[in-house]
Amino acid sequence: MSKLGAGLALKNMSSLQRLTPNKSKRKVHRALWFERVMALLASLNYLLVLFDLTYLPLRDFWLHGKVQLFSFDIGPVSLPGLSLEVPLPPITQWYDPVKGIQPYRDTEQYLDKVNELEAEIDATNLSSKLRSLQSPEVAQILEDLRQRSVEMIETNPFQLADKTGDLEKIKNKMREHIRTEEDSAKEAFIQFWSIENLAAKDPDDELQFFNDEISPLIEANYYRPIGETGDFVDYFGLLDFPFFALFLTEFLARTWLISRRRTGVSWLDAMLWRWYDIFLLIPLWRWLRIIPVTIRLDQAKLVDLSAIQKQVRQGFVAEIAGDMTQVVVIQIINELQYSIRQGEIANLLQQREVRPYIDLNETDEVAALTKIMVQMTVEQVLPTIRPDVEALLHHNLDKIINQSQAYQGLERIPGVETIRNQLIERLVQQITQAVYSGLDAAIADDPVGDQILQRLISHIGEAYGSQIQTQKTLEEIQYLLNAFLEEVKINYVKRLSQEDLEEILDQTRAIRQK
Repeated sequence: MSKLGAGLALKNMSSLQRLTPNKSKRKVHRALWFERVMALLASLNYLLVLFDLTYLPLRDFWLHGKVQLFSFDIGPVSLPGLSLEVPLPPITQWYDPVKGIQPYRDTEQYLDKVNELEAEIDATNLSSKLRSLQSPEVAQILEDLRQRSVEMIETNPFQLADKTGDLEKIKNKMREHIRTEEDSAKEAFIQFWSIENLAAKDPDDELQFFNDEISPLIEANYYRPIGETGDFVDYFGLLDFPFFALFLTEFLARTWLISRRRTGVSWLDAMLWRWYDIFLLIPLWRWLRIIPVTIRLDQAKLVDLSAIQKQVRQGFVAEIAGDMTQVVVIQIINELQYSIRQGEIANLLQQREVRPYIDLNETDEVAALTKIMVQMTVEQVLPTIRPDVEALLHHNLDKIINQSQAYQGLERIPGVETIRNQLIERLVQQITQAVYSGLDAAIADDPVGDQILQRLISHIGEAYGSQIQTQKTLEEIQYLLNAFLEEVKINYVKRLSQEDLEEILDQTRAIRQK
């Protein structure tokens, strides 16, 4: 039974181990889907915010569905812009109430009067239209339109909607259509809405001009009431509130879970951890919600911002690196200058430091390094270069003997040249052997020799120190060192901030790739 129980336990453990990765994968999958859903909702909210922020500037487009592609104005030549009509749903009917927009009463009544005039002169042929112009009803409507046109120009009902420019367009279009001696927009409107003008031309053409050029500009005007806060009425907060409630609930729940799962992280720390989500909860500066939306899309793996993040980090590093390099190097040079002014360089050379020297391993590193260098020279360097040294000595000795006047008188004697060559060879061998033997003996394990070497190094330092004890020499050395360091700061260190650190970053990336 015990073996059977142990076997079942091992089998269950192996099954549990096989199931655990699958559960972990499902958990990560569910978390990723949740992040994606919340990222898409945040994106939808930001699109709604962008639509609200751009609704008033683009309201004419949403109202008429027209957009001007381009226009030319080159000196005296002026070409009208090409317009494109886009069929749109009645967006203004849906969204005008959100912004508190209402039809402006005066301009709306103006257009109603134009519609009444069209209804009165609506006929199947031109003669019938001309006869209808003589009716008292048409005369009364035209008189009313003339009065309303003058009143519109004088009172400027477009000012509240910040559309005074549209009124100027209306006046310019009417002046171009009806030429008057005074070049007055009022006179142009008075003549336009006259029986003589409509009778002299086709009424349909005149009304078509008004409906195409003037009516859309008048129709775009609106009235927007002011609330008790002193601002225009705006009900966008009601549309934004469901998103606010959703993001607030998610923010509180997410930060609470982070504080529970992370050791030593309080709820406030977790809120600071998710600082970017706070922009989703602020009713002001809603355009800043692009920050949490972008971060969430990247976290949900819906967009890849690694390249942008890399460029941002590199730009930040480049900016900080230049400042830090300049500050650090200048600080080091300032410390060196301060040490020189305080006489610490002279104390070091004279082996009279103000602070006691701390020996960590009871070893004279300078003597040890000197011995290592001499040993390496004798055992490895000299055997390699010995033929070259011997050739150099042979050449110099041969040169010296040839320049000797005594030899010049003996060189004609037979056998002297052979003796000279043998003598030079023996001298070269003896000199190189003596030097090699002396250095070999110097690196041998000799406590007395080590003490002599240490004393030599100490005496060298003392000799240098004694030479700078004079006030004139010390002051000159300090002045020259300070002047040199100041020139380094001016010519090199301050130029670091102007150096192209992007090139350095490119070199760093190339090294990493290699």
